[in-house]
Amino acid sequence: MPLSDWTLSDFTGGGYTRPVYRRGTGPAVIVIHEIPGLHPQVVDFGERLVDAGMTVFMPSLFGTPGKTATKPYALRSMISNICVRREFNVWKDGRSSPIVDWLRALARFAHGECGGPGVGAVGMCFTGGFALAMMTEPSVVAPVLSQPSMPIRGGARGSIDVSPAEMACAKRRMVEEDLTLLGLRYKSDAFVPDARFERLKAEFGDRFEAIELEDADAKPDTGMAPHSVLTIHLPESGPGKAAETRTIGFFRERLGL
Repeated sequence: MPLSDWTLSDFTGGGYTRPVYRRGTGPAVIVIHEIPGLHPQVVDFGERLVDAGMTVFMPSLFGTPGKTATKPYALRSMISNICVRREFNVWKDGRSSPIVDWLRALARFAHGECGGPGVGAVGMCFTGGFALAMMTEPSVVAPVLSQPSMPIRGGARGSIDVSPAEMACAKRRMVEEDLTLLGLRYKSDAFVPDARFERLKAEFGDRFEAIELEDADAKPDTGMAPHSVLTIHLPESGPGKAAETRTIGFFRERLGL
C-alpha cells in the first residue's frame, strides 16, 4: 500500500498545520505533490529518492494521500480544494502562495533534523513554482521546478507565481552561493508555455538548467496529455527516464552525496 512504510506526523509553521510523510536517511528533500494529491506515482518518486540516500519529506496539501490519480479526481481537486482556498495563489503573476511560508518552515525543520549542506525541494504542476519561492529560506539549496503551471493567467507572457523580492533573493543566492535551478517540462504542455521557461532562462541565465521533452518521450497510453514529468508520464527508459535520473543526480550533487 502507498505510504504504509512512511512515518506520518503533523507539522505546524508559517500559520498552517499540515500532515507530512517522512522516510529515509541522509540530507533532506521536500517533495511537494501535484494535483490531485499525494498519489501513488508521487510516492514512488519519493521512494526512489530514499533509495538514493535522502530523507524525504512529503507534505499532503490537498487531496487524499495514496489515492490513485484520475481525471475526475483531478478536476474535483482543482475546483473544490484549490480555487477556493486562500493558501494558494492560482491567478496572479508576481505573487507566491501563502502556503510557501509553511514550506519554508518545514525546510528549516528538515535541515535541523537531517543536517548536510542544505535541503532540496521539488514542486510539481500546481506547486511547481513553490521550490523557487522557497529560496528565501537559506537552507533551500537545490530547487527543482517540474512542469510549473501557475499562475493560470498570463502564462503566455512568462508569468510565474514568485514575488519580485523572492525572485531577487533567488538570483542573488544563485551567484553568491554558486547554486543552480533545475526545470522540467514537456514542450507541448499548454500548462507550461514556452514563455515561462524563456522567462526563467532570462532571469537566471546558465544557472537555470532546462530539461524540455518531446511527447514521444512520455509514457504511452496514460489517457492524459504529456504533463507530469516525474510521475504519471515517467517512462521506463529513454529521455523521459533520463530526466528523472538527472533530477536525482542534481539533488545528490547539491546535497553532498
